Amino acid sequence: MSAGHILIVDDEPGMRRYLQTVLELDSYKVTTAANGEEALEKVQRDRPDVVLLDMVMPGPDGLETLKRIRESRPATKVIMLSCVRDTRKVAMAMRLGAHDYLSKPVQKEEMDDVLRFCMEHPGPTVPGAGEAIEVVQGVYFFAATEQMRLIRAQAMQVARFDFPVLLLGESGTGKEVLAQLIHKYSDRAHRTFLKVNCAAMPSELLESELFGYEPGAFTGAVKAKPGKFELCNKGTILLDEIGEMSPALQAKLLQVLQDGQFSRLGGRHPVKVDVRVLAATNINMTESIAKKTFREDLYYRLSSFVLSMPSLRQRREEISIMLRHFMIQVAERYACPLLAVSPRLVEACENYSWPGNIRELENFVKRYLVLGDENAAIAELERGTTQKRSPADVARVEPQNPDLKQMVKTLKNDAEMEAIANALEENGWNRKHAASMLNISYKALLYKIRQYDIRPRHAG
Repeated sequence: MSAGHILIVDDEPGMRRYLQTVLELDSYKVTTAANGEEALEKVQRDRPDVVLLDMVMPGPDGLETLKRIRESRPATKVIMLSCVRDTRKVAMAMRLGAHDYLSKPVQKEEMDDVLRFCMEHPGPTVPGAGEAIEVVQGVYFFAATEQMRLIRAQAMQVARFDFPVLLLGESGTGKEVLAQLIHKYSDRAHRTFLKVNCAAMPSELLESELFGYEPGAFTGAVKAKPGKFELCNKGTILLDEIGEMSPALQAKLLQVLQDGQFSRLGGRHPVKVDVRVLAATNINMTESIAKKTFREDLYYRLSSFVLSMPSLRQRREEISIMLRHFMIQVAERYACPLLAVSPRLVEACENYSWPGNIRELENFVKRYLVLGDENAAIAELERGTTQKRSPADVARVEPQNPDLKQMVKTLKNDAEMEAIANALEENGWNRKHAASMLNISYKALLYKIRQYDIRPRHAG
């Protein structure tokens, strides 16, 4: 009994004969085509399960042939055959809907894995038509699940209505990409989109960043400077980590939302602006309102419409899609050879919880491409250590024979990380209060949070 029907498309007779021989030995039904036109005829007539399609051919090349196969038979899975140097072409092929890629010379074991995965998984394994939208160059919004398609539809619908939107979800789930999607489909799409991280600077600096200042407003302010709201006039501003904004600054933001005007620091005259405000946070807003760290009236102003991004572990169907997308994107960006995405690697990724969500997955792919060791990458996932490792983690894992100084340093880092995490939790992740409790500067605390990649415990 045939294991499936495969069409081989390659202008090299030797390659066609080799692939046909090894595939027929594995009980596949095999047909061949020497060019794109012949391939299109056989796809329509024979309806193969999988097409192995050479990237470089005379006449319609691999990309053009792929495009036409996707138009005529979108359910047919296409695996591109390419040289390792063709990273950019493979990236384009995957965006056009190719389901995977194999590097020439084709390794039988790798081909067996890819074909087995295609036959066992009838659904999409990479973004097909309508599953990935490029919101800005190189940044995609994925919607390969019913839940994500609903969020995408709601975002595109609310984009047309010019009122604030509150974006909720764990860190790294793609709230910024969702905000860019809303901007892309709004009437302000041709205007400026700016993001401001409300947790990245103290309240005084954040106020001047948002609203600007006049000469003499503070030491060093020798000339007037417009803030982000003025620079973003007629456009869209994303206030990321809005839950970290101080109550005093929340009051000023409320005025902007109500009246469309504000005063610069040190200014005497109001400035009028027309800005669409999007806000994002990973904290529990109900708890923040109850603790009086976030104004209830501001929350209701911002939450005219609320969109909640699910964690990556709640949308596991998209992990294999994103894995291949990042593999190609990172390889293209850093001009390094593409590595195989084996079913074993996909399974390990789908079984991992991804506390850092999409951001963590992208970083995992970067490490895999740099190290090039699939076994080590899978072992990392199985140990649950794919999160960005702190210096303490590096000290624990990497040295084979750490000396006494290294051991002391490791223990010190562990203790410091634990103390900072406890202080943040005790203060409801109010960084200013935590810094005061630890008797360190706000700037030093932010550095330590980034250094150790400390996150709210409830978000993991």
